[in-house]
Amino acid sequence: MALDVEFVRSQFPAFSSAELAGHAFFENAGGSYTCGAVIDRLTRFYTHRKVQPYAPYAASELGGAEMDEARARLAAMMGVDSDEVSFGPSTSANTFVLAQALRRMITDQGGAVVVTNQDHEANSGVWRRLAEDGIEVREWKVDPQTGHLALADLRAFLADGAVRMVCFPHCSNVVAEVNPVAEICAIARAAGAYTCVDGVSYAPHGFPDMNALGADIYLFSAYKTYGPHQGIMVVRRAVGAALPAQCHHFNAGVLYKRFTPAGPDHAQVAACAGMADYIDALYAHHVPGGTEGPLARNNVVHDLMRAHEVRLLQPLLDHLAARNDLRLIGPRDATLRAPTVAVALDRAAEPVAAALAAHGIMAGGGDFYAQRPLQAMGVDLDRGVLRLSFVHYTTEAEVGRLMTALDAVL
Repeated sequence: MALDVEFVRSQFPAFSSAELAGHAFFENAGGSYTCGAVIDRLTRFYTHRKVQPYAPYAASELGGAEMDEARARLAAMMGVDSDEVSFGPSTSANTFVLAQALRRMITDQGGAVVVTNQDHEANSGVWRRLAEDGIEVREWKVDPQTGHLALADLRAFLADGAVRMVCFPHCSNVVAEVNPVAEICAIARAAGAYTCVDGVSYAPHGFPDMNALGADIYLFSAYKTYGPHQGIMVVRRAVGAALPAQCHHFNAGVLYKRFTPAGPDHAQVAACAGMADYIDALYAHHVPGGTEGPLARNNVVHDLMRAHEVRLLQPLLDHLAARNDLRLIGPRDATLRAPTVAVALDRAAEPVAAALAAHGIMAGGGDFYAQRPLQAMGVDLDRGVLRLSFVHYTTEAEVGRLMTALDAVL
């Protein structure tokens, strides 16, 4: 069964926009197009439900019910309890709050934290700043040639049993190698450490099955997964109880409020149910009459997305690898990575991105808040990298157009 890309694109108003016509979008790692189901729910909430939720009158009750629906349906898709899903203004803000909780835990109980230099700064800097309070921060470093994280290095960090949290990405937003999350989490658990996985760069390619991954905390951004600008985090019950609450004292007993210092945007929370609508629509279209539950439906759609992306990605990787005027960052095998392709050029990347725009290619150049991995791999930050990122609504023709434009510009 292959992904029906025409049906996929019919779910996104952007593809019928006159302003976007003639342009191929290759900066999805910075934020995806929004699906129609999310836009419809957001419009409905702002039009008919924009009151304080959970009050005893109809509009308020309907607004609160839609917020609850979003949490419940996303939780069911990922195989967790509804109260294990929290919303916040962004993944960066959510990670900051978690770091403050870990600061208190380690200050009281002792211990260390492991971070990587493969991460986007949002899942690295806040943990690293714990060192300012005397907390030991151990850096799991990438291979300077490949960007790969070796499991042997992690095992060495965990050998003394002092680590309380291992923070790492599902995949980097520039290296893009899909890390073996389940294996890493099992190694950490055996050493008595919790895991915090930055899924921002992976979730656009398929929402996680949390039980299969085994992560204690998993974070991603709704605006990169076809939704509104919210940060979403799954905090499993055990780690949620162990970390000190960061909320109003009277909310500490509610897990989904425990790491939410301020109320999230009500309308955007409610609109996140549209992401579940979209996954269900893809499942129903590809599996007519299917009766599987939310988690199984999500896994079917995940596999459809990934298979389509891998098929389109391999020719692009081969095309780039054949050139002698650039360095392809990360694996050359499409099955090992996400379709987020960073290349270091023999010139500054941003002017190249601007030149591609003249060919109808929307891409980006810079460091993408990934200065640590780029520096570790010897990339000149003044030049940065050209990043070409796509998702499952991208077509084979668009990838071909990208390769033609690259040849013309380079």
